[in-house]
Amino acid sequence: MRVGIARERRTGERRVAATPETVRQLVGLGLEVLVEHGAGEASGHSDAAYEQAGAAIVDPLGLGDLDVLLHVRPLAPETPARLRRGAVAIGLASPSTELPTVRALRDAGVTSFALELVPRISRAQSMDALTSQALVAGYRCVLEAAMRLPRFFPLYMTAAGTIPPAKVLVLGAGVAGLQAIGTAKRLGARVSANDVRAASADEVQSMGGTFIHLDLDAADAGGGYAKELGADRAARQRQLLAPHVADADVLITTAAIPGRPAPMLVTADMVRAMRPGSVVVDLAAESGGNVEGSVAGSDVAVPTADGGGTVTIVGMKDAASTMPTDASRLYAKNVANLLALMTHDGSVEPDFGDVVVMDACLTHDGEVRHPATVEALAAADALAPDEQEGTR
Repeated sequence: MRVGIARERRTGERRVAATPETVRQLVGLGLEVLVEHGAGEASGHSDAAYEQAGAAIVDPLGLGDLDVLLHVRPLAPETPARLRRGAVAIGLASPSTELPTVRALRDAGVTSFALELVPRISRAQSMDALTSQALVAGYRCVLEAAMRLPRFFPLYMTAAGTIPPAKVLVLGAGVAGLQAIGTAKRLGARVSANDVRAASADEVQSMGGTFIHLDLDAADAGGGYAKELGADRAARQRQLLAPHVADADVLITTAAIPGRPAPMLVTADMVRAMRPGSVVVDLAAESGGNVEGSVAGSDVAVPTADGGGTVTIVGMKDAASTMPTDASRLYAKNVANLLALMTHDGSVEPDFGDVVVMDACLTHDGEVRHPATVEALAAADALAPDEQEGTR
C-alpha cells in the first residue's frame, strides 16, 4: 500500500509528518512510502535522507494514487476530493474549527484520523501528538519571554551588587505549562504556577515550582483536561490571581480546553498592573487567548497603570513549528505509531473494535464518527445561510 507524505503548505508551518527514521519504520511494516519533494527541508531532512531510508521522492505527490496520506496541519477543504474513496488520512484535523474540511472528508468517503482525538490512555501515549507538541510549545514560550525581558532570569551575586532572580508565573499546568515551569527553573527563575485541576499542585512541585492555592474548588474534566468555568467562578479566579500577576516579571499562560475558545484568565487591567518591562506570553492566543488584548503572531505593548512604561504581550502562533526539527521528530513518531497500530502484513486495515482507533476516527465510510463534531456540524447547518458562510 502507498503512503504519501505531503509538503505542508500553510504559511508558518515548518514541520513534516514523517522523518527518515519513521520512514524506515513504515517501510519495515511492508508499506511503500512516497515523500513529496522538499517536504522535510524546513525541518532539516533532505530528500536524499528520505531516499536512504527507503522512500521514493516524487514531485508532485499524486494524491489520487495514495492509500494513506500523512499530514501535519488540517487538510484544505479542496484536498479530500483529490483522494480516492476509502483512502486513509492521518494528521491534526482541528475538527471543531475546520468544519468545511470535515464535510469534505465525509463527502469524499475518506477515512480520517484526527490526532487530537487520540484517547489519553497509557497504551496510546506514544501516539499523543497534543502532548508531544505541547512539550515543544511550553519550552518555546519561556525562550520568547527570556528574549524580551530586559533583565536576567537567574540570581547573580557580584561585586557590584546582587541581582535577584526573575519571578515567573505560569497559568495552566498541563504538559505545556509543566514544560514552561521546568525550563524557567533551569534558567534560574523563581517560578510559581496555578491550575484549576486537583492534581496540579503535586505536578507543579515535581517540576520545582511553587503552587499558588486559590480559594476555589478544583475543576477537572477528565482525560487530564480542565473543565470550563462558569462566569462567576471565572471572575473570582481572576480576582484571586490579580496580585500574583502584578508581582510577576514574566507571565506565561497555557490554559486551553479542546474544542472550545481559550478561557480568559487575565484582563487588560491585570496586565496594566504589572511592572514596566514585564512580559506576558499567551500560548493560547490562536484559540482566542488567555490574556485580554493578545494577538496571535504579534507583540502588543500595553501601558502600565503607573505610566512608567509598558508590558509586552506576546501572542504565540505556530509555537511548535518554531522548533521544527524536534517537533517533527516527535510528531512523526506519533503518526507512525498510530499507523502501525492499523497495519497488518503490509496492509492498512483499521480495527474499529480497538478503542484507540475508534476514538481517533473522525470520518469513515461517508459518515462523521466523532459525536462532538456531529453536533457542531448540525449546529452550523441550522444557522441562517448568511451566518453559515464562515463554516463552509
